[in-house]
Amino acid sequence: MAARFAFWSTLTDPLIRQNPVTLQILGICSALAVTTSLATALTMAASLTVVITLAAGVISLIRRHIPDTIRLIVQIVIVASLVIVIDQILQAYFAEISRALSVFVALITTNCLVLGRTETFARHNAPGPAMVDAFGNGLGYSLVLIIIGSLRELFGKGELFGHNVLPLADSGGWFTPLSLMLLAPSAFFLLGGLVWVVRSIYPEQAEAPEFDATERRGAAE
Repeated sequence: MAARFAFWSTLTDPLIRQNPVTLQILGICSALAVTTSLATALTMAASLTVVITLAAGVISLIRRHIPDTIRLIVQIVIVASLVIVIDQILQAYFAEISRALSVFVALITTNCLVLGRTETFARHNAPGPAMVDAFGNGLGYSLVLIIIGSLRELFGKGELFGHNVLPLADSGGWFTPLSLMLLAPSAFFLLGGLVWVVRSIYPEQAEAPEFDATERRGAAE
């Protein structure tokens, strides 16, 4: 029962409580760049989740045979190989989304989240737990991208998956799209708001203040 509970917590903790984006601020470049629509956000999220899960499994399998001196090189080669396969699949079957994602699929290779989980967890655990941990972190990353992508497309275009959701003013409705939502700064502020919400729910995630304003005021007096 204890093993099963640990297995479940390893999978679910990265969704909110230990979310790699809101807690560790990893992988935010793609959160800012590819979330202009829900479709691209989902595709990026699925691609990274597949890559991180498979990479964790492979690295865990060969972890005892990887010299420490070249471990990062080996990890990057494995991740890059998986990214190339994913990129080719997207170009073959989802050409329009692949063009929208541009170079960001290739940049999964250097995503801090992927290398962070392979380096800190997969190298020290069996393939099963390593892949569960990677999959959970991929889901946590995906959840953030889906939330931000949904908000940006909904309020930036009045659409979700390209289908009208809010009645547009141009068509006699009441909603005027907010073009600012499609720019990178909006994603930054949405991500900041999401981090604030999560850390309000889990105050222990907030960093300790660098200085105490009350103590400084007392010293000045």
